[in-house]
Amino acid sequence: MSRPQAVFTEPAARDFDLASALAAALRAYFDAGATKARSWRMAQLDALEHFLMERERDITDALQADLQKPETEAFFSEIGFTLSELRSARKNLASWMKPERVRTPLVAMPGQSYVYREPLGIVLIMGPWNYPFQTVVLPMVGAIAAGNCVVLKPSEMAANVSEMLAHWIPKYLDPKAVQVWQGGVPETTALLREKWDHIFYTGNGRVGRIVMEAAAKHLTPVTLELGGKSPCIVDQSADLDLAARRIVFGKLVNAGQTCVAPDYVLVHDLVHDALINRMTSTIREFYGDDPMQSPDYARIINDHHFARLTRLLASGDTVTGGQTDPKERYIAPTILRNVRESDPVMQEEIFGPILPVIGVSSLDSAIAFVNRHPRPLALYAFSRDRSAQDRILAGTSAGGTTINHVWMHLGVPELPFGGVGASGMGAYHGRHTFETFSHRRSVLKKPSLPEPPLLYPPYSRSKLRWVKRLV
Repeated sequence: MSRPQAVFTEPAARDFDLASALAAALRAYFDAGATKARSWRMAQLDALEHFLMERERDITDALQADLQKPETEAFFSEIGFTLSELRSARKNLASWMKPERVRTPLVAMPGQSYVYREPLGIVLIMGPWNYPFQTVVLPMVGAIAAGNCVVLKPSEMAANVSEMLAHWIPKYLDPKAVQVWQGGVPETTALLREKWDHIFYTGNGRVGRIVMEAAAKHLTPVTLELGGKSPCIVDQSADLDLAARRIVFGKLVNAGQTCVAPDYVLVHDLVHDALINRMTSTIREFYGDDPMQSPDYARIINDHHFARLTRLLASGDTVTGGQTDPKERYIAPTILRNVRESDPVMQEEIFGPILPVIGVSSLDSAIAFVNRHPRPLALYAFSRDRSAQDRILAGTSAGGTTINHVWMHLGVPELPFGGVGASGMGAYHGRHTFETFSHRRSVLKKPSLPEPPLLYPPYSRSKLRWVKRLV
C-alpha cells in the first residue's frame, strides 16, 4: 500500500516514556489473567458490536471527512465487513478456544495429546489510511477473541478516523486492555521500541521493513499485510461485459486506493479494444459524464499522493479520464493504453484511479509478464475456459486469487487473507485472525502408571527391537 515518503525520526524522550508506561500497564493487566477468560472476551466482542451499531454515523462521517468515502462504500468495505467478522468470532469463540485433541503415537502411550490456544500477550496493530477503520478494528476482533491486550495505532493521515477511534473505543472496551495510540512518525517510533508479543502491520513494504527490523530486536513475530501490483488477466473466452463491470468496480472503489485493486490488466489482443470500450462505457454508467460531480466517487487522501498519481498519468495514451483538480484532490477514472512495461506507471503500485491496459498475444505471455514481477497480494483472472483458469493458478503465485471477479475472496472468512514474498507475510480473517494472535501450545497428558522401562537405561538389543517396532 502506498504511503507518503517518511523517515522514522527520533522521537522526544516523553514519547518513549509514554510508550514504555503504556506497554508496562498492559502487560501487568495481561499477567493478572483477566483477558484469558472466555467471559471477558465475549463481553468485549459484545461491546464492540454495540460500538459498530450505535456509532455507525460517527464512523461514516469520519470516513467521509478523511476520504470523501461514499456512505455505501463505507458500510460494505469498513463497517459491514468488520461486523461480519465480529459476529463470526462471537459465534465460534467457544469452539476455537476448546483444546484440540490430536493422535498420540504408540511411543508416547498411554497418554492424550492436545493443542491449546493461548493468548500471546500484548499486541500492536498498526493500520494504513486507505481503509483506516477496518484495517485496525478487524484484526482487533481476532486479537481480543484470542485473549490479548491490544494497542491500536491508526494512521495519522486519516486524522478524523483516528480521533473518532481514540474517543469512542475507551467508552466501549476495557481501557485497561485496549488502547488507541495516536500520532505520527515520532510516536510510532516510540511504540516500535517497546517489546510486543506480536506486531500486526498493514501498509507498504518500505515501512514494513522498518517494522520488521524493530520487531527483530525483541524476536517479536510480525504479520505484514503489504501490497504490490495486483494483475488482472482477461483471456479471449471471457464474458467481456461482466469483466468490464467487475474490473471497473474493483478498481474505482475508494478512488483506487485499495491494496487489492486491479493494478493493471493483461488482455488478449483479440479482445483488447472491445474490453477497453466496455470499461469506458461502464465508468460512464457508474459515475456519469462528469465523475467529479458523482456522490459515489471518493477523493485522493492528500496532496502528496495527488502529485504522485498525476505524474503517472503521463504513461501511455489516455483512453478516458485524465482530468485532475488539485483543490479537490480529484483524479478522474482513467484508462491508459499503449503502456510499456518500463513506463513509470508500471514501476510502482498505482494506488489510485488509473488503470493501464496491456495487450498480450497469448495466455503464456500474460503468465510470463506476471512472473517477471514480485508476487502480488492478489491476482484476478477472467475466463470461461476451465483449463485456462487452471493454467493461471498453476503458473503464477499470489497472496490470493479470485476467478471472474475482483477481491471477493476477502469476504470469505474461511479463506486466509495475506501476501506472499514482497506482498506480505502471515494471514488473517475469520479463524485465521484468532490463530494469528494465539500461541498453539503442545500438551501431552500421561498417567502415572503404567511405567514401562522400555526407554530407560540400561539399554539392550531387545529394547532396541521394541523401540523400532513402536516408531
